[in-house]
Amino acid sequence: MLIQFSVRNFRTFKEKATLNLLASNYDKDTRKEDNITEDNKFNLNILKSAVVYGANASGKSKFIDALMFMQQFVTKSSKDSQKGEPISVEPYRLNSETENSPTEFEVIFTFRNIMYRYGFEVDKKQVVSEWLFHKTKAKEVELFYRDFQDFETHPRSFTKSKTIIKEGLVRNNALLLSVSSQFNEETATLVLTWFQELNIISGLQESGFKNNTIAKIKDKNEKVKVLKLLKAADFGIQDINYEEFNINGLSEEVKKKFQELKESVKHIDPEAFSDVSTLHTKFDSDQKKIGEVKFSVQRDESNGTMKFLYLTGTLIDVLETGGILFADELDSKLHPNLVCKIVSLFNSKELNPKNAQIIFNTHDTNLLSSGLFRRDQIWLIEKNKFGEAQLYSLADFKSDKVRKTEAFEENYINGKYGAIPFLGFFDNLTYSNSLRKDENEK
Repeated sequence: MLIQFSVRNFRTFKEKATLNLLASNYDKDTRKEDNITEDNKFNLNILKSAVVYGANASGKSKFIDALMFMQQFVTKSSKDSQKGEPISVEPYRLNSETENSPTEFEVIFTFRNIMYRYGFEVDKKQVVSEWLFHKTKAKEVELFYRDFQDFETHPRSFTKSKTIIKEGLVRNNALLLSVSSQFNEETATLVLTWFQELNIISGLQESGFKNNTIAKIKDKNEKVKVLKLLKAADFGIQDINYEEFNINGLSEEVKKKFQELKESVKHIDPEAFSDVSTLHTKFDSDQKKIGEVKFSVQRDESNGTMKFLYLTGTLIDVLETGGILFADELDSKLHPNLVCKIVSLFNSKELNPKNAQIIFNTHDTNLLSSGLFRRDQIWLIEKNKFGEAQLYSLADFKSDKVRKTEAFEENYINGKYGAIPFLGFFDNLTYSNSLRKDENEK
């Protein structure tokens, strides 16, 4: 499970921003049975869901981008770049102090009964520092620490890495963790596996998770799970089927254009041209069922139906494996009540027995009045006048200022917690336009 993620000097985050999923003592009696899982080995109470609010351009998506960058750099730095190639990290550029300084990432998580703390600093040229600690009992143990190309490793752990370092196999623009995993170092492989299994999606682009759901629809047993979620969402869908792309069904003109496209592109994903069909009940004039009508998801279903359908595959995987889902703009195209139900899946002890986690950003303030979240699950991002984003939760306020029973939605909209846009200019704009109109009428 994810315990904490921090980033510093990345895009809009100048100072360190930390998302902490340890439950706060201020809310110890609030929704404890549903929203928290107890890690008895390390004596921790960990939140199963969190939501992030903020104005447009405040940094909500950039925070998820930071984790995505960390994930991709961990999984690909040893194989997707060559010596001397730049690292595609983007520091905070609105300050002369930070524009050429390194960017820092760190994550704390539990995986297979071990707690890990892993992080690194990079600039565009090289890895500046890197570290890995683990905890199997009470004490945290350093497995390695890197300062540029100087390495210190644990005398009895991370043993394969000593040979890797000695042979000079770790480039200055690659992570020791990534290289060590390539050489089957056990701990490095476990940490890399955690990053590989991390689900980070954009709610604006179904292409990022569409194929996963299509693969499930093709499987008879998995299709039942997808259909169950669709029926629960009340879309009126009775069945779903995969419709494989068939060039023979096209007109000669379209066939010709497709062949031209195929010759100009090295690889064409057939799923991009395939479709999913849905079956809806058809009624007669007396509202009696007389059959079924087949719809194309791409042509006939709404954007919201299409998004939720393609999202089901990821939801099923994360819930069944006890995984972690980060979703940018989860609520896009979806009804607020449906988003509430998605969050409820993760908060439920019965439907989420393996303690999967969901962290997402949204503009949907209805969730704040849903009763789904504790104060420590509600996070906000606000930019100051220098363009620096700051991340904080309602649990960071004094308990007498933000009470657990108060109207979170109303108070947020009214600006009590910050992290809302200042729109006073619109009032002045309206006044100026009315003045101009009055002058023209004279």
